[in-house]
Amino acid sequence: MSAALYNRDILSLAVATADFPPLEAPHHRVSVRAPLCGSAIILDLDTEADGGVTGIGLHVEACALGQASAALLARHAPGQGLTEIRTARDAIAAWFRGEGEAPAWPGFDLLAAARDYPARHGAILLPFDAAVAALEDRADAA
Repeated sequence: MSAALYNRDILSLAVATADFPPLEAPHHRVSVRAPLCGSAIILDLDTEADGGVTGIGLHVEACALGQASAALLARHAPGQGLTEIRTARDAIAAWFRGEGEAPAWPGFDLLAAARDYPARHGAILLPFDAAVAALEDRADAA
């Protein structure tokens, strides 16, 4: 792997997941695993009545790229709802497939080097997959 893939910014983001410990009594908790690489995440979300994220907690077992992606999700998910997070997830997946522009999610440009490493895509998408699953669960329960 290229040294540029695991650079100081990525490693800094990876350790930032510690800033988002699991929530005591979250409105929504999901556990998701990436089948290709085995990365796993337990994601806790608190939401407002309209579905907007108000709090997020993480337990991430993934490579530094998956952890960095989780930190970016956690930093910028508050105030976002299912539509916005699903749109970001779909834009990331399309970009990984070589379709469209880089995703507009704040800070995602730091993960640009990972585009050339398909084996890492699942770990990077995992936090967004988990958030979509949690928010869909919320929408189904409403």
